[in-house]
Amino acid sequence: MEAYSERYEAALALVANAHRDQVRKLGADPYIVHLVHVSVLLIRHGFSEDVAIAGLLHDIVEDQGVPLDDIEARFGAEVTEMVAALTEWKSEDGIERPWEVRKREALVHLQHASREAAAVKAADTLHNVRSVALGLRREGSVIWSKFKRGSAETLWYYCSVSEIVHSRLGAHPLALELATAIDRLEQELDNVTEP
Repeated sequence: MEAYSERYEAALALVANAHRDQVRKLGADPYIVHLVHVSVLLIRHGFSEDVAIAGLLHDIVEDQGVPLDDIEARFGAEVTEMVAALTEWKSEDGIERPWEVRKREALVHLQHASREAAAVKAADTLHNVRSVALGLRREGSVIWSKFKRGSAETLWYYCSVSEIVHSRLGAHPLALELATAIDRLEQELDNVTEP
């Protein structure tokens, strides 16, 4: 990937605007911090510009309702396929879908997604795992009040993602980095009791 890209800058501007009012569950950082971290992880691990852009855009449909057609018109079919593969549908007919249903569906989609989409999910989960571990160190088990589920369910999901990522990416350093981060989170959880 070149040091500067108009496409990457356009994606960055799009997510900065679309997510401008959204904050992270932990620490109340602007949501774009997460999106940039995901993209930087992918760049650091040598993935293409399309993958890095998908890293920026991976939550824009799910959280901000930007149509996939708009993503395709601006960034092409490959980016759109990755974003679509990673988009959870949080509601149906205006009714919120259960967390367990959404997560199981996301895991099935991940099993059939491209290797590149699996890399985006790995980077997304890696940043989330590290954010949770940092939150535990800073605030203790009170952080779970900010999540839809507790530590056991969250850890189950992270481990499930890691297993699928490993099956898709093999011993790629990103897959190994994710597995290591989850191991460290498990150690953090052993040292903290839930409220």
